[in-house]
Amino acid sequence: EAWARKYPERTVLAVSADKDRKANIITLGWNMPTSSRPPMAAISVGLTRYSHQLISEGGEFVLCFPSEDMEAAVRYCGTHSGREVDKFKETGLTPLPAKYVKPPLIGECVVNMECRVVGQLRTGDHTIFVGEILAAYLSEEKKKVLFNLGNDKFGGF
Repeated sequence: EAWARKYPERTVLAVSADKDRKANIITLGWNMPTSSRPPMAAISVGLTRYSHQLISEGGEFVLCFPSEDMEAAVRYCGTHSGREVDKFKETGLTPLPAKYVKPPLIGECVVNMECRVVGQLRTGDHTIFVGEILAAYLSEEKKKVLFNLGNDKFGGF
């Protein structure tokens, strides 16, 4: 099938927060840079997802590139709803305070980018959220970034 040829695909985590700063993490495959000046990135989130509600209401997210050793956490965040569980607690991931946005960074990730939503586009059953990157952080550890290789396999590059 032609669609299966999209792999490998960058897998990211997006962190959002409710009005009380309770954070949620979602695993996403659809993401991309959209501008260099100013720096912007886009993520595509399903309309029914709890993160869709939180990003729509809060107008912020943290875009995180997980390391290859985070596969179990990435799978968990992609298969459980933040409406029902605390994904930071359940995965053991470390929330770190962000400088400009309410949602926290993820300490174990290779890259964290604080984003403020500057545009959105409804595309069928998803919304593309475009975030201006207000701050970006790179892990001091030299870790490989996790990619979805297709056929339920992940690997680092």
